[in-house]
Amino acid sequence: MPEQQYDTFSKFGKSFQEKLVKTILFDRNFANQMEEVLDTSYLELKYLQVFVDLMFQHKQSYPHPTYEAMVSVVRTQTEDYSDSIIKQVIEFMARIKSNAIGDDDEEYVKEKSLDFCKKQKLKEAILKSVDLLQSQSFDQIQKVINEAMNLGADNDHGHDYHEDVLDRFEMKMRNPVSTHWDEIDDITKGGLGKRELGVVVAPTGAGKSMALAHLGAMAVVKGKTVVHYTLELADTVVGQRYDSCITGIELTSLMSMKDSIVEAVALIPGQLIIKEYPTKSASTRTILTHLEKLKQKGVNPDMIIVDYADLLKPTASGFKTQELRHSLGNTYEELRAIGQVWDIPVWTASQTNRSGLNAEVITMEAISEAFSKCFVADFICSISRTVEDKTENKGRMFVAKNRNGVDGIVYPMEIDTSRVHMRVLPPDEHSTIDAVVMKTKQEQDEHLRQKYKKFKATRDKKAEDARQKADDKKKQNEDQKSLKQGLRDLKQKIEKEQAAS
Repeated sequence: MPEQQYDTFSKFGKSFQEKLVKTILFDRNFANQMEEVLDTSYLELKYLQVFVDLMFQHKQSYPHPTYEAMVSVVRTQTEDYSDSIIKQVIEFMARIKSNAIGDDDEEYVKEKSLDFCKKQKLKEAILKSVDLLQSQSFDQIQKVINEAMNLGADNDHGHDYHEDVLDRFEMKMRNPVSTHWDEIDDITKGGLGKRELGVVVAPTGAGKSMALAHLGAMAVVKGKTVVHYTLELADTVVGQRYDSCITGIELTSLMSMKDSIVEAVALIPGQLIIKEYPTKSASTRTILTHLEKLKQKGVNPDMIIVDYADLLKPTASGFKTQELRHSLGNTYEELRAIGQVWDIPVWTASQTNRSGLNAEVITMEAISEAFSKCFVADFICSISRTVEDKTENKGRMFVAKNRNGVDGIVYPMEIDTSRVHMRVLPPDEHSTIDAVVMKTKQEQDEHLRQKYKKFKATRDKKAEDARQKADDKKKQNEDQKSLKQGLRDLKQKIEKEQAAS
């Protein structure tokens, strides 16, 4: 064993590291903490690196694994590793099972775990600094050393009410991204801001995905970088919606207008990444991983769109079973957390429950499965369209929640699905919920009256036809009966005449 490695092992050697990994396996809360600071490269034994990698990968999709679950994982997911490494992993697990790796130092291991990570990170930084010295990148050296020393530290102690009094009089820039709907921008102070979650609520076919495409397209046109996650539609289909929304060319004409689309796209100042995942295959952790990959390529989003959150795979909660409404509520909390971590606005959509299918105005009570979504979101709007609305390219937007301004307003809309065009119009005196419901109810009542009138006329005609048919049948039967009687009478007369002769 090299001298340098031996020195490291003297305090945080094989025994410490094996106990550390064992503690991570059996203590879920501790494991969650270590996920934040432990890079598997810090472990100096390959079999421990492999075991922790497998454990953390499992946690991406499932609850924290039990010992039995890890046995199954090792049996089925180690085909990429050498036989010797697999053997060492199995031997390590056997020592855990036989309690050869004791629990006597568990509290010490927990207490010193962060020190271990810091020292390993510092060693990594020092080795990295050797190369940086060659280029005299002293600022970069200081940065990597500071990162190592501050590993696991949160230097933000919060807002001191007395000491930071002046900060409250300085405008914290929300840097809102415009919706391109003037009426909505007015009440949200410019659009959805950094670290804010916006939700579009609508039933199937009412325009959830179209609204999200509109929001993304208008941001890209303004020079923003947008990452659009689609969990229902193909990425090319979403791309075509952006094409139509930006150029005004009908969806059905895009294929014949290829050159015009290419020219228009070249002039757009913003950047758009559309990432497709199959329904329920991606979680918020998947999105975070993808955003990190984009960052490594120099793509830093100004806004992300998730179409739509209800189709994300719930992240592991630590419980074997969890009600859908709870898992969905957690998903929305995690989406908002992504916005907070990346300092960007996040737009998504939600399906209405059955009560929203025929609602004149969709309120928060119609949000499918999880009312807790309402508490998490910063802005919630609904889109409702009656049958008549769809034929007339109309609809209504109801602002159900707005942390940055007024809400409870109903806005008329122009909705052209052929061009992915959505326009929010100024409200009028009939823009309260009650007024809209009453007006819409009157329109629907008149529509139902006309339908009933038509139905009654059809029903009456069928009844009259049935009566006429019955009368004709009755007359036919009577005629046949009369004919038969006449024939019988004639026969009897003939028989009498023959008998008399």
